[in-house]
Amino acid sequence: MLYQINVANQHYVFQDLKTLMAKATPSRTGDELAGIAARDATERVAAQMCLADVPLKQFLNEALIDYEKDEVTQLIMDEHDAAAFYPISHFTVGDFRNWLLSDEASTEQLQMLQAGLTPEMTAAVSKIMRNQDLILVAKKCRVVTQFRNTIGLEGHLSTRLQPNHPTDDLLGISASILDGLMYGNGDAVIGINPATDNLQNLTELLKLLDYIIHEYEIPTQSCVLTHVSSGIQLANKNVPIDLMFQSIAGSQDANTAFGISLAMLQEGYEAALSLKRGTVGQNVMYFETGQGSALSSNAHHGVDQQTMEARAYAVARKFNPFLVNTVVGFIGPEYLYNGKQIIRAGLEDHFCGKLLGVPMGCDICYTNHADADQDDMDVLLTLLANAGLNFMMGIPGSDDVMLNYQTTSFHDALYIRQLLGLKPAPEFGAWLEQQGILKQQEKVLQWPANVPEKFSKLLMS
Repeated sequence: MLYQINVANQHYVFQDLKTLMAKATPSRTGDELAGIAARDATERVAAQMCLADVPLKQFLNEALIDYEKDEVTQLIMDEHDAAAFYPISHFTVGDFRNWLLSDEASTEQLQMLQAGLTPEMTAAVSKIMRNQDLILVAKKCRVVTQFRNTIGLEGHLSTRLQPNHPTDDLLGISASILDGLMYGNGDAVIGINPATDNLQNLTELLKLLDYIIHEYEIPTQSCVLTHVSSGIQLANKNVPIDLMFQSIAGSQDANTAFGISLAMLQEGYEAALSLKRGTVGQNVMYFETGQGSALSSNAHHGVDQQTMEARAYAVARKFNPFLVNTVVGFIGPEYLYNGKQIIRAGLEDHFCGKLLGVPMGCDICYTNHADADQDDMDVLLTLLANAGLNFMMGIPGSDDVMLNYQTTSFHDALYIRQLLGLKPAPEFGAWLEQQGILKQQEKVLQWPANVPEKFSKLLMS
């Protein structure tokens, strides 16, 4: 189907919905690399104006990736809830934007709408919204999940404590964990990216995390970020896995490049559930995503990278995850060139994920060869925290010495919680107070200068 519009005495024609979506996307290097971006700002505005007039129903009639060839498209179409969609089924994309910004679109209304939205609908409306629109609407969305504590409540911001080590040294990892706990980090998860990905090493890391959590009765969960196939093997051996991890993408071909399928994710989900390690809930999956992942494996089918990212959230939603993390600047400047593009992408991802009912966090990060710096990350952190982000990263000194990229630190989490009066997960906050690590007085967080004596054995054992 052709989409046409006249702007400034010029006639623009877009050959299909996929092309229109790509041309309407705010500028980013990944789409330019793929050859699908608007040729200039005027064409981009024309595409956005044209997209605003597209009925939301059209996204149910015109698949961006062939239904017969892509299991992610099949998932999106087959699980669409027509009853949930009905109240907005007469909207255009522009109408949807106006409604989202209205008082009528309350938190309760948005929750009832989640199953009626497709990723393409959320991506489309995000393309005609300013940054402040993305923040304001996302702020109204609440996605609450539970395992050993409760993540996503209003007025709370959680952190993943990421104690990576270039050689997986247990003492080095333990020192980073202790450092993070002293700054109130780790309520979302204590999660390690392993440097060595064999079952013996993974088992040692998981047993270390399990020991720390149970020895000190910390109401949190652990994860070693290995491939789901390895996670399944470990679960079958009754190794203490709390959250099952996997990187995911928005097309079948891209997931195949990751070595996964929806069936494998289902197997991993069931394996984690079978261990029954949650105490207050059983959201057992942890997924990571990132704009550009499908393009990097030549599996984007001509679809813009932001829409492909939103499609990954449909995969995540299927498995009731505890955490979903867009690692926004990690893939590099080939996809998001500078701080401006990274900030925009982070806000888009959080907005789309929350509308779809996904518990969104963000690794607010950049690689050393990107045109970005820590000031850009401060801006994105502050914007996302105001938008109701579920969780962020906490890493010693903002510098991951194993993955070699720049992200947010334990101190950054302290900054944003103090600035906005945000608290850790309630169960974790209570534990911090019991340990003498945290005191809450009139919403001001106060941290002790010295490590509580009882934790010294963590580094000695």
